[in-house]
Amino acid sequence: MIVKICGIITLEDGLAALDAGAEMLGFNFYPPSPRYLTVATCTELVSALRAGVSQFSAVGVFVNGHPDEILRIMSTCDLDLAQLSGDEPPGDLVAVGAGRAFKSIRASGATAIEEAGRYAVQPGASHPALLLDAATGAGQYGGTGLSADWQTAAQLAAAYPLLLAGGLRPDNVAAAVRQVHPWGVDVASGVESSPGRKDPALMRAFSQAARNAAQF
Repeated sequence: MIVKICGIITLEDGLAALDAGAEMLGFNFYPPSPRYLTVATCTELVSALRAGVSQFSAVGVFVNGHPDEILRIMSTCDLDLAQLSGDEPPGDLVAVGAGRAFKSIRASGATAIEEAGRYAVQPGASHPALLLDAATGAGQYGGTGLSADWQTAAQLAAAYPLLLAGGLRPDNVAAAVRQVHPWGVDVASGVESSPGRKDPALMRAFSQAARNAAQF
């Protein structure tokens, strides 16, 4: 069970997330988000985190960015993966590169199944085929705290290595894992003490609950 903690904006929170057991850290480049950070800040942050630990996957979260700009930021910040969380066409995944990007879809039911067929990429050991987030209205790109459709998520997880996001918290992630059986789980607001600031105890509880549930 892979744990991704998204929206890291400080070294303290990044180190605490890794100490809690996260294998993936997300860094948000969408300016309206309370978890947004600049390229310069991310570069310093990832460098400091890599100096302190052996290995983790650094994931840039992008919304409707041009592939060339995404690749530039990935190179500058030493990011491993790009999570495309906007309204990007499937061709943008190809443009960023095989094994370097995956798509976040915000839908449920038949719409989610259809979008998964268009956007799922070849998974690797360190990245999923796609991410499922909560269905939202136009102009909303995740981080809402709303829950994804777990019934649809279970269908997708049976077909693809799925990273499940959307409203996950320490008190519900075990139920989500038991129902969906995802490749991994993704959390941001569910482990925060305030918008953008992570709570070490909540991150530890989240990771432990997810992994304990995955054993059954």
